[in-house]
Amino acid sequence: IMCVPAHDDRDFEFAKKFGLPIVQVIAKDGKEIENMTEAYTEASGVMINSGDWNGMESAVLKQEAPHMIEEKGFGHKTVNYKLRDWVFSRQRYWGEPIPIIHCPKCGCVPVPEDQLPLRLPDVESYQPTGTGESPLAAIDEWVNTTCPVCGAPAKRETNTMPQWAGSSWYFLRYVDSHNDEELVSREKADKYLPVDMYIGGVEHAVLHLLYSRFYTKFLCDIGAIDFDEPFKKLFNQGMITGKNGIKMSKSKGNVVSPDDLVRDYGCDSLRLYELFVGPPELDAEWDDRGIEGVSRFLNRFWNLVMDNKDKNVEPTREMLRERHKLVYDIEQRFNQFSLNTVISGFMEHNNKLIEIAKKEGGIDKETLKTFVILLAPFAPHIGEELWQQLGGTDTVFHAQWPEFDEEAMKEDEIEVAVQVNGKTRTVISVAADIAKEDAIAAGKAAVADKLTGNIVKEIYVPGRIINIVCK
Repeated sequence: IMCVPAHDDRDFEFAKKFGLPIVQVIAKDGKEIENMTEAYTEASGVMINSGDWNGMESAVLKQEAPHMIEEKGFGHKTVNYKLRDWVFSRQRYWGEPIPIIHCPKCGCVPVPEDQLPLRLPDVESYQPTGTGESPLAAIDEWVNTTCPVCGAPAKRETNTMPQWAGSSWYFLRYVDSHNDEELVSREKADKYLPVDMYIGGVEHAVLHLLYSRFYTKFLCDIGAIDFDEPFKKLFNQGMITGKNGIKMSKSKGNVVSPDDLVRDYGCDSLRLYELFVGPPELDAEWDDRGIEGVSRFLNRFWNLVMDNKDKNVEPTREMLRERHKLVYDIEQRFNQFSLNTVISGFMEHNNKLIEIAKKEGGIDKETLKTFVILLAPFAPHIGEELWQQLGGTDTVFHAQWPEFDEEAMKEDEIEVAVQVNGKTRTVISVAADIAKEDAIAAGKAAVADKLTGNIVKEIYVPGRIINIVCK
């Protein structure tokens, strides 16, 4: 029985109810909490009330404790694995056949390597046998064979492998799919693997990922590959649900067909809306009313490009700044895997470009091309068409990904709030690189009629506020 009432919410509640002693053994900076009202659940701290270990960092003790226990002779360190026995056989036709032959004399004999891969028979019907056996059991011409050891009549194994058999290693095969000599060449495996990021639903978090690790470690042990973890990074995506958060299912009748939405708005609008509906790591309830806004954005951007594609506009300082801010903003959000804010970012920058175009009489073509290159992975059909309209050669997907320049992104002027005794009185525009003294002087001039008494403090937080404190 383990009970740590000072460091577990449930144990703390139990101890309080039944009057059990609550002894704190980990504390922030080694300072014990007097009259604890809740458990201290921080993962790290300094040991207290722990005898010889007082003053030791808890993280250090966690590492040393197993060795101390072994030295004292009342326990030893071990690793517990949750890999359970794997029921590998299935009673169905469409799995990979299990290459085993059952011989009445030799027992279970593996199919010789030169006869692999063992393929399913090509049949018109693979109905269940009605006996609980695999449909293969009813195909006599495939089941009946000879033992590769003694030559006596024998039968093939009729159970097939589960879906895990293929899905546990397919990603290794992707990088060398035409290799008919080996699973994957070491040269290509070393170049492309392991997988940089695995994206999948949380329902895969146990079995599929566990078996993938099992396969990868086995293949590493036999020298087929030289890494023992299949994925560098894991991202669990959320689920699009039906009404009231219920999982979409054909049996529940709440599946939404995309056909009508594609007909009315186009597949690019649907793609963008699926990303825009919410953070990719969270579940989201499907509501197709939101696709209207995404469709309007694409139409507005289309019109912006078509209205400016034949103009010879020289980029202004503001256009260049907006172009580089666009690249920076989209790239940062994309790298953070915040795909819904990538789409909102496109909308924000499109609105800004429309404002600039109205003020300047147009937008330069390079800025529009940059926008199209960034948008194309999310809206490939519109992206490709607009790329051609802007005179792009080849496909947009062969275009160089744009880079941002931090210097080009800097504002010439910024807006700063001017406060008197902490209360905002006005907002002024100042040079982005204005000196503190000049900023304060400009702020005092802007609120001169509101300054009463003596000025006791002048504060400038660069790019944010000017505060004049009076008494």
